[in-house]
Amino acid sequence: MFAQSLRRSILETRCALPPTFLLPMRASITTVSHSLETGNVPDQLVQSGQHISKDLKEKIQNQASVNTSIPPSSSIKPTPNAREDITSTGLTPSIQRLLPLLHSQSSHYLTIHIHGHPYLITEGDEVRLPFLMPNVGPGDILRLNRATHIGSRDYTLKAPEPQRGTRDAVKKTFYLDDRLFTCRATVVGVESEPMRFIEKTKRRQRHVRTVKSKHRYTVLKISEVKVKSLDEYEKSLKTQ
Repeated sequence: MFAQSLRRSILETRCALPPTFLLPMRASITTVSHSLETGNVPDQLVQSGQHISKDLKEKIQNQASVNTSIPPSSSIKPTPNAREDITSTGLTPSIQRLLPLLHSQSSHYLTIHIHGHPYLITEGDEVRLPFLMPNVGPGDILRLNRATHIGSRDYTLKAPEPQRGTRDAVKKTFYLDDRLFTCRATVVGVESEPMRFIEKTKRRQRHVRTVKSKHRYTVLKISEVKVKSLDEYEKSLKTQ
């Protein structure tokens, strides 16, 4: 008997409540952030300087100083074949010691780099480049200024070893100062290889395509190789 009366009273209270769509539209939403993250604080509140705790002010100032001290990192990644060429300049003790000895001997050799390819040359050599050099013609005189080794019969002056490239840094190639030597080459002409016919076909297809290939190469003749003396090198450093 007591249980039935209790159940009846609960049902009566449920029916007495109005439906949910008739209740007033009031939400307990606040726009004031209670965290100490600077991104959650509105600009108007930060600029006004009111209702901000002391801890929040210190954190905002510290983060601003950190952002200004750290330089922005570049998001551009280097390409796989990217290369940075660095020419070492200045009068070092090794140059002061070796350059007079190199200059005293008559015959010299150089390791010249042309478009990233190294060539060991002496005066009078002919170099057949594995490509067609653009914007040159027969009879043109070229000044070759990228060298990693200058040597004679007994002495060798070389540039620092190159650094390999990584995913975040490009490859670095070091060269000797071009004021240490003089190397000139004359364009002799252009050579062409015989015509080649290459048959190409795709997998599981009967069609065969014939491709013609005939490459051309530039030929250079080293006309001058000269190593400067220490006095000449010092004068060139002063004039620049």
